[in-house]
Amino acid sequence: MAQEDFDDGFNLLLETVERFVAERLVPAEERVEQEDAVPAEIIAEMRELGLFGLSIPESYGGLGLSMRQEAQVIRRLGRTSFAFRSVIGTTVGIGSQGIVIDGTEAQKHEWLPRLAAGDAIASFALTEPDAGSDAASIKTSARREGDDYVINGTKRYITNAPRAGMFTVMARTDPSVPGAGGISAFIVPAGIAGISFGKPDKKMGQRGTVTCDVIFEECRVPADAIIGGVPGQGFRTAMKVLDRGRIHMAALATGMCERLLQESVSYAVERKQFGQEIARFQLVQGMLADSRTEAYAAQVMVEDVARRFDAGERVTAEASCAKYFTTEALGRIADRAVQIHGGAGYMTEYAVERFYRDVRLLRIYEGTSQVQQVIIAKSMLREAGLKA
Repeated sequence: MAQEDFDDGFNLLLETVERFVAERLVPAEERVEQEDAVPAEIIAEMRELGLFGLSIPESYGGLGLSMRQEAQVIRRLGRTSFAFRSVIGTTVGIGSQGIVIDGTEAQKHEWLPRLAAGDAIASFALTEPDAGSDAASIKTSARREGDDYVINGTKRYITNAPRAGMFTVMARTDPSVPGAGGISAFIVPAGIAGISFGKPDKKMGQRGTVTCDVIFEECRVPADAIIGGVPGQGFRTAMKVLDRGRIHMAALATGMCERLLQESVSYAVERKQFGQEIARFQLVQGMLADSRTEAYAAQVMVEDVARRFDAGERVTAEASCAKYFTTEALGRIADRAVQIHGGAGYMTEYAVERFYRDVRLLRIYEGTSQVQQVIIAKSMLREAGLKA
């Protein structure tokens, strides 16, 4: 997508983000890896740039970007360590979008300006020890007591939990209704009584991202904390924002593909074996060509589905296609990047070693690759007239 497709204001934002990534984030990658934390001063700069409010309407203090625009910004953030995008990801995604789409006006006015400014970081609490891809089987409960609900349960692998200002918590409000129908989405301010955290998760990669268990024990919130004020709609709210979230992840994967290609080409041109640059060897060229082809296909898929989303089309299957293809392609490109680097690619001093570990998670969250396959196939079968 050419920058001339957008107005001058957005093009300026893109140029600013590109400079921020190149001049501030890439040089800080090793520090994040060593300290397992994103520096506070960088998070402050992200607030100043408005990155927490990418998807929040301008009327509530955000940038109000379209899906196409958001994808372009996230693609650029994908060219550096995953941890930086993770800081804003849960706020830009369902942390704000559930409220934007289904929240009451009071909820919007209370939370969206704070989220857009980065004064409150959102965290999405859905996954549980026994509920992941089968989100409708969640056990966290919210029982009604007068004008309040009392939440009990444990959420697992919750991104940004320790730094969150609020949680979007999925809890079962009607135990008599099986599956998704009895689930409600609550806005739960961080720091209130009844919320505690497990120890920080130790992960394969993605150092600098913050995940841990969140435990709710007799956590009391007012009944008007339910998003939209209507019990039993929480799962539907989550489903409404999944298309945008999956396009977002596909855009992120595309940016990571581009960074890996850059690292691979640079190393192949500089590294010499048998008296010449390894880039001259046809088998290395084959790996580079395969990676470039897949990265280009990923880019085109993201641009197409984002455009369709903005046009108001139903793109559930296409968003799944994009998320599935881009993240799987990213895994292959990361593997080739390590192979091109040879033994050096296994060493921590090279960015491809870190990216190789980091990218593995993208095929799991926001719906595993296998979940995406099921969504895509069911869509095709419905179109063929086969009823579920």
